[in-house]
Amino acid sequence: MASNLDFVAFVADQLSDAGQITYRKMFGEYGLYCDGKIIALVCDNQLFVKITEAGRRVWPDLTEAPPYEGAKNYFLVEDVENREKLTQFVKAAWAELPEPKPKKRSQKD
Repeated sequence: MASNLDFVAFVADQLSDAGQITYRKMFGEYGLYCDGKIIALVCDNQLFVKITEAGRRVWPDLTEAPPYEGAKNYFLVEDVENREKLTQFVKAAWAELPEPKPKKRSQKD
C-alpha cells in the first residue's frame, strides 16, 4: 500500500525545525531529505529513519524494522506527534550521516 501524501506532508512539517525538509516520490513511496541528506523513508504511512548511533542515544527504545521487503533495518518511529523529540532525533541522526555524493555530469560528445 502506497503512503498517503497528506501523511508525508504532515511528517515533513513535524520535522521542519530540524532543517530544510523536502520529500521525493521513490518507487511508490517517499524519501525524506533534511538539508540535502536523505534521512528517512515513508512507507505504508510509517516513518523509517536511518539508523545512527547518535539517533540511538537520543531515542534508545525505538524498534528497528525494514521499510520494505529486502531492505536493511531503519528506526521505525511510531510517535510522529512528538515534534520536539522527533526534531532532536533527526538532528542527531543527520549529523552522523555522510554528505551526499556530488552528481556526476554526463559527458556528451
